[in-house]
Amino acid sequence: MMNSMKLIVALDVETAAQAREMVNALRGIVGMFKIGSQLFTAAGPDLVREIVSSGERVFLDLKFHDIPNTVAAAGVEATRLGVSIFNVHAAGGSEMMRRTAEAVSKCAAEGGITKPHVIAVTVLTSSNQTTLTELGFSFSPADLVRRFALLAEAAGMDGVVASPHEVGLIRAVVNKPGFIVVTPGVRPAGAAHGDQSRVTTPREAIAAGADFLVVGRPILAAPDPARAAQQIVDEMEKLSANNA
Repeated sequence: MMNSMKLIVALDVETAAQAREMVNALRGIVGMFKIGSQLFTAAGPDLVREIVSSGERVFLDLKFHDIPNTVAAAGVEATRLGVSIFNVHAAGGSEMMRRTAEAVSKCAAEGGITKPHVIAVTVLTSSNQTTLTELGFSFSPADLVRRFALLAEAAGMDGVVASPHEVGLIRAVVNKPGFIVVTPGVRPAGAAHGDQSRVTTPREAIAAGADFLVVGRPILAAPDPARAAQQIVDEMEKLSANNA
């Protein structure tokens, strides 16, 4: 996979117009655009359809977490939207994940639709040990990520979302071929961490074995977003060249 295809830009903006502007600025530089709760709530599924219809790929980042029937139904609708990736919360349990994976595969096969990658969120990159203790978890972030990754694999998920810090341990325990790891919490060297607790640079994330990197504010807030995105791609390219 070309390194530019590994870069997902988070469209964490307020309006569809801002999203369109960013997509047009970054077209051909990045591999995918992430639409999360903020933009989806503001602009709805029509914007997803519009971006997909324009030839771009979309990661629908809504982190579905509900009873199995509801999440499976939502997964079917995400498939019909034509997204390339969407996610559910691993904390929803194995039945929720399994039924969603099955429903998505059936929908794609019956509708002649390319099946999206269905991935499970492990531990949010804003979470740390204090957060988990507050929620009643006795595990460390790394231990919980490991457990959720194995649960996701067994339930038929195509991959997980995890901090770059946990990519190595996921690769060590998951045996499913093609299992993808999407890593938010990626910040170019010198960039502010914002509300992220467990972060690395793009170079470090790729070296650890991440398949896709999600970057938002360092690109969106840059004076020249296209240049900022290209610099991240170039950083990944240098690593590939060094490892060749």
